[in-house]
Amino acid sequence: MLTAALWGLFAGGALLVGAVLALVLPIPLRVVGAVMGFGSGVLVSAVAFELTAEAIASAGLVVVTVGLISGALVYLAGDWAISNAGAHRRKSPLHGGTHPSAYADPPVKAAAAPAAALVLGALLDGIPESAAIGISLLDGEGVGLAFVAAVFLSNVPESMAASAGLKASGRSGRSILSLWLAVALASSVAAALGFGVLGDTGPSVLGGIQAFAAGGVLAMLATTMLPEAVDHAGRLVGLVTVLGFAAAVLLGEI
Repeated sequence: MLTAALWGLFAGGALLVGAVLALVLPIPLRVVGAVMGFGSGVLVSAVAFELTAEAIASAGLVVVTVGLISGALVYLAGDWAISNAGAHRRKSPLHGGTHPSAYADPPVKAAAAPAAALVLGALLDGIPESAAIGISLLDGEGVGLAFVAAVFLSNVPESMAASAGLKASGRSGRSILSLWLAVALASSVAAALGFGVLGDTGPSVLGGIQAFAAGGVLAMLATTMLPEAVDHAGRLVGLVTVLGFAAAVLLGEI
């Protein structure tokens, strides 16, 4: 369980790396959007080959299909609740999480998103990935390095974009780093629980849980990361997303 926790902390620590980059360097929005697209491609590859393929092998198509849809529905329900609590567009490098009323017509000025809502949003986005890291250790063959690398690489642009937005909304560097530190620690706990709690489950249940996590991650990418990436980097996102996907495939073959 300790090994799972450390790998989860490693992957979650990338959130702090992205936050520091956003706070220290004047990164153009187009670059932030392109990096988000690359990270999305990396994570799509990991979800397809590391989570879904393994789930199909152990649980079958029916269980995996139900798991994927269930994971997406649960994520979308949580995203709706958290967005309405104030963490709308929490990955935006411009807004850093604001209430949807800020985008009304006519627009209504909204205060910066509550820190609690942003933390919950980050947890909602990151826990399925971290739990999957713990699950990858259950086969006794060591952690899925390709998946850990994919989560790490996708976490950097995720926190980079959100931190840039939080900085623009007036939050202090200390509060931004504290937020991501809390999420990184929670990621460590989620990875440990993914290993410890699910260790005695059968292959069908485990495959269903992997598919559930995959559905949540895919829904997160489609709902939060890719729209922001396209918004700030335009058509370039199509290319860099494929490059990220290809890089993850090559990493998995090493």
